[in-house]
Amino acid sequence: MSTSTSSIPGGGRSRSDVSVIVGERGHLTNLAYRLLGSLAEAEDAVQETYARWYAMPKQRQEAIESPGAWLTTVAGRICLDLLGSARARRERYVGEWVPEPLPDRTEWTGGPGDVTDPADRVTLDESVNMAFLVVLESMTPAERVAFVLHDVFRYPFAEIAEIVGRTPAACRQLATSARRRVRAAQVPAAATTGQAGLVREFKEAWEARDIKALVGLLAPDAAMIADGGGLVGAALRPVEGAERIAQYLIGIADRAPGLTLLERSVNGRPGLVAQHTGATVTVAAFELTDARVTRIWAVRNPEKLRPWAKTGRS
Repeated sequence: MSTSTSSIPGGGRSRSDVSVIVGERGHLTNLAYRLLGSLAEAEDAVQETYARWYAMPKQRQEAIESPGAWLTTVAGRICLDLLGSARARRERYVGEWVPEPLPDRTEWTGGPGDVTDPADRVTLDESVNMAFLVVLESMTPAERVAFVLHDVFRYPFAEIAEIVGRTPAACRQLATSARRRVRAAQVPAAATTGQAGLVREFKEAWEARDIKALVGLLAPDAAMIADGGGLVGAALRPVEGAERIAQYLIGIADRAPGLTLLERSVNGRPGLVAQHTGATVTVAAFELTDARVTRIWAVRNPEKLRPWAKTGRS
């Protein structure tokens, strides 16, 4: 799996060119989001990377042969440290933790006055679909860094070793272990044919409060994971089984009259956005197998929904 970013950054560029340094921001954010699963944390990591660059004396900056490679190394180390502390934070997290969902570029908003194209931040491809990001969460910090840098961004193990602080051979083993986790999770390699149509049927059944239709669209062993972060109501444990999920969804609709469901792209795949009184309250990502919904990730934590503030536009 690879992504269309400027791998092996900095090569062949004038290191005195400020635009070269600034131009690495998109690549660094792409990398950091895949490593951290959070856009807010990714942007903080990139900001810290640039702060360290600009804190260096000009003479030392000019002595660095490849600024892009330097920035990537520093960003990778910052993310590695953050992943270690994130594990402890997520153990204290209220309920389930789900990676931060990303809207399609046509619906992007980063806040008042922010018109930055999301392609400048995170390129949506198979390495950011929700199922893949969830598997990345199961890896150790070192596994995740080695795997993402090598298998997604195509960095050689010799360069990864400088970031992780291990030998190239050890980094190769980390990536191999991570690959086994991906295979064991059976993450779909690509969106299945007709996914948008199935998500539309799911939306219509939910709107109609048709429990029989919902059960028919769900795999018998389907699971729904909700992330409220303790800030809003959400199931603290996975809801398992087609019947239980359907009943849970009908209950939500009954408790929130006027709930509006919108078909939207979530991390590059068809998903749903639920709005209540004009505000986005839930973003749902789906995993499909054999024309049935097998997983639903429903993000309700308002801190993770800021990029979705204006996705209600038709």
